[in-house]
Amino acid sequence: MFFERPDKGERAVLVHPVMMDEAEQEDRREFQELVGSAGADEVELVIARRQHPNAKFFVGSGKVEEIRQAVLVHDAEIVLFNHALTATQERNLEKEFQCRVLDRTGLILDIFAQRARTYEGKLQVELAQLEHVSTRLVRGWTHLERQKGGIGLRGPGETQLETDRRLLRARLKTIAGKLDRVRKQRDQGRRSRQRAEIPVVSLAGYTNAGKSTLFNHLTNADVYAEDQLFATLDPTMRRLDVDGLGPLILADTVGFIRHLPHKLVEAFRATLQEAAEATLLLHIIDAADENRDDNIEQVNDVLREIKADEVPRLLVYNKIDLVEGKKPRLDRDDQGVPWRVWVSAETGEGIELLLEAVCERLAGEMAREELTLAASDGRLRAKFYQLGAVVSETVRENGEIVLQIRMPRQDYDRLLAG
Repeated sequence: MFFERPDKGERAVLVHPVMMDEAEQEDRREFQELVGSAGADEVELVIARRQHPNAKFFVGSGKVEEIRQAVLVHDAEIVLFNHALTATQERNLEKEFQCRVLDRTGLILDIFAQRARTYEGKLQVELAQLEHVSTRLVRGWTHLERQKGGIGLRGPGETQLETDRRLLRARLKTIAGKLDRVRKQRDQGRRSRQRAEIPVVSLAGYTNAGKSTLFNHLTNADVYAEDQLFATLDPTMRRLDVDGLGPLILADTVGFIRHLPHKLVEAFRATLQEAAEATLLLHIIDAADENRDDNIEQVNDVLREIKADEVPRLLVYNKIDLVEGKKPRLDRDDQGVPWRVWVSAETGEGIELLLEAVCERLAGEMAREELTLAASDGRLRAKFYQLGAVVSETVRENGEIVLQIRMPRQDYDRLLAG
């Protein structure tokens, strides 16, 4: 964050604090995946157990010395903490280690900065970064407390630190204005889709659950998909035509993570609004992840925060190819409504079941009928084909046409009534 990125991975000492007085601990494995996603090379992992954080260093003085020795031995360039640090704690630790120190929030912000590709995504990341760094403005700077000098600038004047703060506030205001315009454009597009009555299906889920792979499989798109955290940052939308339902808009969104920094939730509110205002939310879950139940709850927490918890939801358990003995399956509730689908976006197993579930959830009650038409009913037959509702067709010897129909009940009734 705000530094030149090296040509190769930086050597990083990782610190994983275990706070006894905290009910919900950070995940060590996930932290190591975050570090890898940021492009750093882990040289040593230090476990720091404490009852509660130390006000000066967050960890105890003995652990500070252990980390300092690890930095010296490995010639590390950065120390990464799997916890939020205060600005004072970061400054104190940097003085001790003589290298940069970054907490969990700063690490996630750096990954987001690498992933952002669109104009809106870059603006949102910069906004979150500037808001985060505003409390850490004096860190690592030697000139900030000096007053400016030179012709016309001597005297009381403002310190360089005050100048930097003023420039920072001006930049924050500029970015906020640009994002406001982007949000208005996005709102216009959303209203246009609503007027056209095109349903929006939004993919949401924990980071690295396979959302982009599934999105690519469904839409034949070429969205970046890798086995790393936050592979996708910018929202992508594609039109998808579903047999028996018609067109819909499929939206891929940024992945969630436990303790997602509030600044990021705020900055990406416009992007996440696609999830909040979707017709149907597909909650993508990594079926092979041993922490999947915890991840589901973390996603639910973020959905509640962006007020998307009332949106109709279909659970999609992905990556069944990594779970021994698991086959594609569509689970229904007591009313026969689909609520969970087991698929593999990588192999394509279960995708037809997913589309069937989406079709039913969006269309409500589906009509599955056998319809006999006279030879003179060619216009009605053509309408069924236009809607993609014909499953099969047979012609009897007397010229009658037998159609197997599958389509939304309300559309079926309207066609026959007309």
